[in-house]
Amino acid sequence: MPRPADTPRTPTAGTLHHVEIWVPDLTRAIAQWGRLLESLGYTLHQNWDNGCSWGLEHTYLVFEQSPALTRHRHDRCAPGLNHLAFHVPTADEVDTLTQKALDHGWSLLFPDLHPHAGGTHQHAAYLENTDGFEIELVAHQ
Repeated sequence: MPRPADTPRTPTAGTLHHVEIWVPDLTRAIAQWGRLLESLGYTLHQNWDNGCSWGLEHTYLVFEQSPALTRHRHDRCAPGLNHLAFHVPTADEVDTLTQKALDHGWSLLFPDLHPHAGGTHQHAAYLENTDGFEIELVAHQ
């Protein structure tokens, strides 16, 4: 997949190139992930019949509804991907993004500990979408 035109030429060695996430419902994934990623600065990168991607600098996230899926819900507690964590500039922005996510199909994990479920040293939100995928939004310290 080509990179966005305004991306600097050389990525730092070791940074992620892309992450591909297979989803059971592409329309739902676009509605839930798209708004959140765009709020974090990602832009729609590509679209095709069974998928799409959003990019930020050299990294992009792919969402595909593959006909080879063997299950229809992600299990974050099984071996494999547990969650993706995103940097957010401020605690206020974490709170704003959390509310937007809640308004668009995500649910708050560990609500009794929010926004310090990761400890009192950080302000973060742990969210899960309809398909069982978890994200963490972490404020810079």
